[in-house]
Amino acid sequence: MYILNAALYYLIILPISLLPFRILYLFSDFLFFWLYRVAGYRTKVVSQNLKNALPDKTPEELKKIEFEFYHHLCDVIVESLKSFTISSEQVLKRMIYTNPEVINRFSDAGQSVLIAGGHYNNWEWTAISSQQQLKHKMLAVYTPLSNKYFDQKMLSTRSKYGLRLISFKEITNFYATHQHLCTATIFGIDQSPRNPNKCYWTTFLNQDTGVQFGVEKFARDYNYPVIFARITKIKRGYYSIHLAVASEHPREEPHGNIIETTTRLLEEQILEKPQFWLWTHRRWKHKRPIDSKQGHG
Repeated sequence: MYILNAALYYLIILPISLLPFRILYLFSDFLFFWLYRVAGYRTKVVSQNLKNALPDKTPEELKKIEFEFYHHLCDVIVESLKSFTISSEQVLKRMIYTNPEVINRFSDAGQSVLIAGGHYNNWEWTAISSQQQLKHKMLAVYTPLSNKYFDQKMLSTRSKYGLRLISFKEITNFYATHQHLCTATIFGIDQSPRNPNKCYWTTFLNQDTGVQFGVEKFARDYNYPVIFARITKIKRGYYSIHLAVASEHPREEPHGNIIETTTRLLEEQILEKPQFWLWTHRRWKHKRPIDSKQGHG
């Protein structure tokens, strides 16, 4: 298995990664034709997700969003492959934090923070570009891949410019033993929860949605302010990140308010340009438990 994984990486992935961007985007166009037109990759899932989330859209409008989504998804795939060999200069040119002072003032005060965001636009470049532009020691919570070879390759790639990745299972112990560090931890807030009975339930994109409680839990436990990262696609291969304080004093917030605030910020961005969110994942595979008293809606 190791030989097969190594062959895939060194003979296919790495050569593709070394291609210039203009060639990569030609490859993306071909991938779009194959993935969407030929293979129909998760088109039923995407179509149903869009229909449920955007009930005010006409069938024609939904089809246009679906079409544009798959084009963008293929761009993100080739951009993610490029991450293996992308230079520091290219990262800084293509993923720009527009207002780093919003978060840097907390670093200047010696205050750790949490950064909440979703699988919107290019979330991979958001992580690898962060340490070069922000003052905090940058961390990101991640779920290890089942394939150990590629898990190590992804860890190496994502951390090559200073970011440190920590699995969700290890983050509690890390915070308990590294209080001396001034950190900013990136959390994805739009994954489907592991346990529908142990999450916060709310309404998101017109549907009952379970949200993992991690961001609010750690914010309240350690009194870490929460920053929302809004990623905007400027043009093909170029993005910007705008930071906004979602909660400056988390221990003063009512239960669930931090989740509601960050979820609404993400929802607002998705509704504005839905083609840039990751519609292929089965976000709503869990149903709200009958006895659930959390959340609204």
